[in-house]
Amino acid sequence: MTCRTARLLSVPVAGDGRLTSEMGAKMSAIVLSLDSTDATLDRAGGKGANLAELARAGFAVPPGFLVTTDAYRAFVGTNRIAEQIVGLARAASPEDPVALEQASDEIRTLFERGRLPGELAGAVLAAYRDLSSGGALPLAVAVRSSATAEDLPGLSFAGQQDTYLNIVGDDALLDAVRRCWASLWTARAIGYRARNQIAPDQVALAVVVQRLIPSEVSGVLFTANPLTGRRDEIVIDASFGLGEAIVSGQVEPDHYVVDQRVWWISSRKLGAKALAIVPREGGGTDEVTGEDGRQALPDAQILELARTAGRVAAHFGAPQDIEWAWAGGTLHLLQSRPITSLYPLPDAPGVGGEPRVYFSLNSVQGVVDPLTPLGCDIIQLLAGGMLQFLQVERPAAQIVPAAGGRLFVDITDITGLWLSILSKLDPGARQTLARLVDQGQVAAVKPPAARLRALLPTLLPMVGRALAAQLGPEYMRAKASVDIERFLERASRRLAAARTLAERLATLEEHIAQAIPLILPRMAPLFGPAGIGGMLIVDRWLVEWLGMRPGAVFQLLRGLPGNVTSEMDLRLWAEVQAIRADPAAREALLARPIDDLVADYRRGALPPAARGALDRFLKRYGMRGVAEIDIGRPRWRDDPASTIQTIQNYLRQDDPDLAPDVVFRRGAAEAERLAAEWAEQIRHTRFGPARARLFAGVVRRMRLLTGLREAPKFYLIRMLGMYRPALLDSGRDMVAHGALERPEDIFFVPIGQLKRYAAGEPLDLKAIVAAGRAEYEHERARRQMPRLLLSTGEVFYDGMSEPGTDDMVGDPVSPGVAEGRARVVLDSRGVRLEPGEILVCPATDPGWTPLFLTAGGLVMEVGGMVTHGSVVAREYGIPAVVGVHEATTRLRTGQRIRVDGTLGRVTVIEG
Repeated sequence: MTCRTARLLSVPVAGDGRLTSEMGAKMSAIVLSLDSTDATLDRAGGKGANLAELARAGFAVPPGFLVTTDAYRAFVGTNRIAEQIVGLARAASPEDPVALEQASDEIRTLFERGRLPGELAGAVLAAYRDLSSGGALPLAVAVRSSATAEDLPGLSFAGQQDTYLNIVGDDALLDAVRRCWASLWTARAIGYRARNQIAPDQVALAVVVQRLIPSEVSGVLFTANPLTGRRDEIVIDASFGLGEAIVSGQVEPDHYVVDQRVWWISSRKLGAKALAIVPREGGGTDEVTGEDGRQALPDAQILELARTAGRVAAHFGAPQDIEWAWAGGTLHLLQSRPITSLYPLPDAPGVGGEPRVYFSLNSVQGVVDPLTPLGCDIIQLLAGGMLQFLQVERPAAQIVPAAGGRLFVDITDITGLWLSILSKLDPGARQTLARLVDQGQVAAVKPPAARLRALLPTLLPMVGRALAAQLGPEYMRAKASVDIERFLERASRRLAAARTLAERLATLEEHIAQAIPLILPRMAPLFGPAGIGGMLIVDRWLVEWLGMRPGAVFQLLRGLPGNVTSEMDLRLWAEVQAIRADPAAREALLARPIDDLVADYRRGALPPAARGALDRFLKRYGMRGVAEIDIGRPRWRDDPASTIQTIQNYLRQDDPDLAPDVVFRRGAAEAERLAAEWAEQIRHTRFGPARARLFAGVVRRMRLLTGLREAPKFYLIRMLGMYRPALLDSGRDMVAHGALERPEDIFFVPIGQLKRYAAGEPLDLKAIVAAGRAEYEHERARRQMPRLLLSTGEVFYDGMSEPGTDDMVGDPVSPGVAEGRARVVLDSRGVRLEPGEILVCPATDPGWTPLFLTAGGLVMEVGGMVTHGSVVAREYGIPAVVGVHEATTRLRTGQRIRVDGTLGRVTVIEG
């Protein structure tokens, strides 16, 4: 038995199995009153703790008592079954229903055979008698399980343990308590906890015993709409008799929706209510014929129930799932727990009560995971610099608020402009936003003319740079790079002089605030008007002048010069050729597991050719990585496993015609050939010679400058790459002083609290880190990320859709057709992508792009024409479709699929 198991699941017992006098002396604490302040999560479980909170707050909770987790531990300890329970639970795979059921049956048998200590039974029965308040016994009670790992803000565990209704008499009560304890180990509970990484030795169970309410009408309600997410709607299900009929799904209840803004019933649907569950004389329950056709609750009671529920939610500070009962003209609350399925709302104070519309910034960056707290703060600081540059007075935390660990952009005041922006950035989100505008839920707001005029002094220098880029694109590109390199050199020198955490944070804030106002005005005028703007113009000309399909311009974007991301991938390919030239190094890298190769690299034991290639690459690009906009995520230099895995993938590419550098040069040559061919065709149209010269000039500048689209982020990541090691150094100092457990914990402390700590304020950083990590892991478990979010709570995940087709549809962003085996990838670390496989993933950022060099095609759930994955896919000539709703769940690894990057379709061919 581990130490932790002993602590959680055992109590002192004598050699004959009796409780020791020490435990017997604590029997008075083994049973608590329902309103006891000692009814904590650890002692009363989630349900019990919440009911105690309701009772103390004065809500109408049926009287009762709590059999605490000490009683559960006493039973387990007395019968010496802790090790068997934990062993059986750990051995059952959460994905194997048969194994889970078998483990559950064996554990329940242990409880059935266990002996209930007399002192414990006496304490429970004494509380049972007190509950009768001098009335005749036996008293009918409800006996409910209350686990320590249920009804939590992040995990509900609803329905995982058992409830027993209309329990009458001493023996029946003690038996129900024992069965509740055993229900901690139902198959569904064991599997649910395992999937949520809750160890079996970390849980215990309390029991709630309450006077049974012989309800005339009962049901459940949600103080936020669980289907839409709306926080201004209360959803109520109601039926006759005890609520078990609804909870167990045996009856079709009435369904009411109450609009909290005006407190009226906005919709109602009367259910069949074909049966009701009622208490049976002497104990147990019976099913009786229901009362079809009659509304279960009068309107006045519906609104009273809704208002009470609203007060409960306000008391807990979060939307609640409430079970209730109505009897004798009185409303009773039977339990309340948080609704865990809702996506969190942005914490954006100061915007008033008006509805707000938020667009996912994470989706633009190709980062599905949440951000670390410090990473989130730094991006908001970057946004603050941008807002200051644009003379926006609202704070960045309102314009770019966090929700669920992800960042969103408040587009409420410029939705009309964002309808245009999203057409290239995220067409799936645009489709949803346009629908909301059509339905009247969202107004299409355009920036006021006065606001645009006020920005002219700020924007005029950018206009000047854009015009200069038309005259001298190469010169302007070089000048912008020199200016930004000088800024990064100054920042590096300042950081090197900073020795303390306070100094490092001060320089970080200073340079982060300066970064966007310096980088974007120098780069955006180059890749914007001449690059992306030129792309849109050329595409229109090809449609109007030559009758081509929209998107033909993408064929001119292959092999672009100056894209730092594709240059990075090709540099890695070039380094791999140095390894390939040394047969011993090649075989060593292909023959050994990734973890072993990482260990060899760290201790300098890789073959010299391999070590040199990896050193050279990481020296230049080691600050990059997956989800690299988050300073809290490891870089390639921190964990080179994915880079070594990519090297292995490249070494397996033996076809010289498919070599990435060859493909890249071939794509560039083909783009140049097409540009010349199309210019010649245009020459034979109306105004042909002038049109052809104009076309050739715009295409030349487009090809020279579009690749700079990736440069601003590259410079920002280089800056974060300077600060991450410095912060880790501070983290090591904090570990040495006992403030943190690990250096990387520093990224789970918000910047405001780090500054307070650096100023000498005593803070429990370990507790802050523990809370931050728990929230991060909970949000990381979400399989989908909203593209749009309304302040009412409504979330929208949908990608592109097209009725009447079996194909999956999305936005075509890189032309061509590819067929191959799908490889569904949720995390690029350690992925072996065979040459020609179709990469199917939620989203990509530059940290994913080394995989592109061996991919036959690309399918993404989010993204648009100008997001990172789309840009790089076009340059490599990989057919790509993005914005494909639920692609990673609708497609399976190994299926043979066809990706049409011209039409935006994905077809399953076989599998």
